[in-house]
This record gives sequence, C-alpha cells and structure tokens, in this order.
Amino acid sequence: MAAIDTHPDKISSISRDAGAWLVTPLGQALLAQEQRVVEEAFDGIFGEQCLQIGRWGDARCFLRFTRTQRSVCVSDDFPGSAESRPGAYGEPHRLPVASDSIDLVLLPHTLDFSERPHAILREVHRVLRSDGYLVVLGFKPGGLWGLRRLVPGAGLPPGARHLISDRRLSDWLRLLDLRIHGVSRYFFRWPLPGNRGPSSPDWERRGQRFWPELAACYMLTAQKRVYTLTQIRKPWRAQPQVVAGLVKPTSRISHIRFDQDH
Repeated sequence: MAAIDTHPDKISSISRDAGAWLVTPLGQALLAQEQRVVEEAFDGIFGEQCLQIGRWGDARCFLRFTRTQRSVCVSDDFPGSAESRPGAYGEPHRLPVASDSIDLVLLPHTLDFSERPHAILREVHRVLRSDGYLVVLGFKPGGLWGLRRLVPGAGLPPGARHLISDRRLSDWLRLLDLRIHGVSRYFFRWPLPGNRGPSSPDWERRGQRFWPELAACYMLTAQKRVYTLTQIRKPWRAQPQVVAGLVKPTSRISHIRFDQDH
C-alpha cells in the first residue's frame, strides 16, 4: 500500500474543526459509543487486510478492534500529533490501494464530509475482495439532531454538510452489487455542546427499541457479492437418450383415417 506525500500545511479546515468538536464532551460521548458499535460489528469478520478511509479521532481509535492480520488508516489530512496520524496518505476517492486486496473497509463519517460520495463508494468496491465487508458510520439527516439548527452552538461537527440517509446509501450500495447485512441506529442524546457524561446503556437500548428514527447516527454493514459463472450446455447440443423400461415393443399397427368432407 503506497503512501502519498502530503505537506502539513495542507490540513483542511474541515478536519481541524471536526477534530476540535470531537474533544468536546458531546464529541467524546459520541466517539465512545461508536467504538462500542464498531467493536460489535468487527466481531466475526476475519481476513488479512482492514482499511479505514478517513480519520475520525485517533488513527487507531477503531482499528484496534479489528480481527484482521493487518490494518491501516488512509486519510488526506496531516494532524500534528503522532498518534493521530494515519498510516497512509491519499485521497478517499483515489486510493493508493491495489484492487481486490482488502477484506474489510471502514468509513467513519467519511461520506458526511465529502462532496464525492459516489467516487468514494466506487473506490471501496474496487479495493474490496470477493465477500469483503463494508462498515459505514453516518449522521442521520433527520431525527433528534434535526433540531440542531434551532439551538445555537448545537448539533453536528463543522463541515458535516453532506449527510446521506441510510436508506439512500443502501440504494447506492445495491447498485454496486453490495448486499446489505443490516442497519443499526445509535446515540440518542440532545445535541447540546454542554451535554456531559457517557450515554446510558439503558437509554440507548430504549431508544433503539421504541424510537430508532430519532437517533443521531447509524451504522450500516454490507458485503460484496460474488457471482459464480456456471457453464450451461446449449439445448441444441444435447443428445437424446432412451430410458429403458418405459416403452415396450409391439407389433400392433395403428391405422389412422383422415376423414374428408364430401
């Protein structure tokens, strides 16, 4: 997996602002909840390579839960701290990754900040191996956080302006021949910057059961389809076969009379 040189001065304001939002009490609570749902999603997914596209928190925030032999985060930003730096540099819509080489791809809110979501998904399909898995974390356009515009200083991190609903994302992935395994919704908290403390597990379970559409985020899991080509013999090449025992020989002659009108 090749690395692309990126100068530190090229840090985007979107990445900087999102990183600052994640260290707020609300951002830390969301990140803790997302680590739990990602750990559950990664359980049972094995293979050689895991690729995280886009940085959300520290570079190993989610990759430490993988069951693959190797894992790496590729991003187009260059944070200052060493623990936050990705393992490879590249644009999400033009990955420095070989085709059919990745067993698991994670998109942690990558599509929420991108103006080229279709290009990123095409790259995901390209690098995934047959039967490879995709895990996507995204902000819900509506729900409880849909009220964020009514409260000053509340709601989504700066730069998250390209939200995609889980239903629309499912349609896009089906067009790429990815099979949707499931969609779960999480984080049922008011989008207030001063909302401190971890999210209650009981409150999360209650929200998932009774009002899932009010969740702030969703996690979608999908798998790349595999089509096996089976050679079918053409009908006109098939040789007729005689099945013994079904017809007995006879010396009887059938007389067929064709009546004619006079």
